Amino acid sequence: MTGNALAIRHVPFEDLGLLAPLLHARGYRTSYLDAGVDRITPEALLRADIVVVLGGPIGVYETAAYPFLKEEKEAIGARLRAGGPTLGVCLGAQLIADVLGAEVRSTGRKEIGYGPLTLTPAGRDSALAPLDGVPVLHWHGDQFAIPAGATRLAETPGFPNQAFSLGDEVLGLQFHLEADHTRLEPWFIGHAHELATAGIDPNRVRADAAAHGPALAGVAIDVVDDWLNAAMAA
Repeated sequence: MTGNALAIRHVPFEDLGLLAPLLHARGYRTSYLDAGVDRITPEALLRADIVVVLGGPIGVYETAAYPFLKEEKEAIGARLRAGGPTLGVCLGAQLIADVLGAEVRSTGRKEIGYGPLTLTPAGRDSALAPLDGVPVLHWHGDQFAIPAGATRLAETPGFPNQAFSLGDEVLGLQFHLEADHTRLEPWFIGHAHELATAGIDPNRVRADAAAHGPALAGVAIDVVDDWLNAAMAA
């Protein structure tokens, strides 16, 4: 192994998923800090060669209910100021956007299930290019604004800001490119209340996962691999 990749995890089943084998193949050890359990410090994030901030069912603005978010944001801010490859997924992307001064808010609606992305011109000229028109897994109700100086890369009809980049090293994805379609049952169990409240049948998401997941898995690996190549060269 030649380096270390650190992931911040907010719920146990939203892990590195498809990204873990890719990182291992590139020679990285992977480890987790579990939010609300482990201390998330600037020092820990600065020691990592790659940082991945994963998803979760809380909002970046809920610091009164989830005080650990303040410490987590401070650590993410230190990481961003120091540089180095940093990937945010869903809540992770929202945290990065928030730290960079962009608004993150509840939309009052849910986007859950597989749906195609539309890439912006900049997105089609980025590592995300293979995802244009491809159904990916969405699971969110909050929306980030694009941080100042960042580039908007993708959209869907209901959520115009689906991805952004800041230079070559920072990538924020609203959607779950890391999700392994063969391991979604814990998501359905853990988010059962959210699915029921939103009126979403998990059987529909299961069917879409079976239809789109196998092809998407290969594309996802290629996308993150290409992003890492550029980020490590920056």
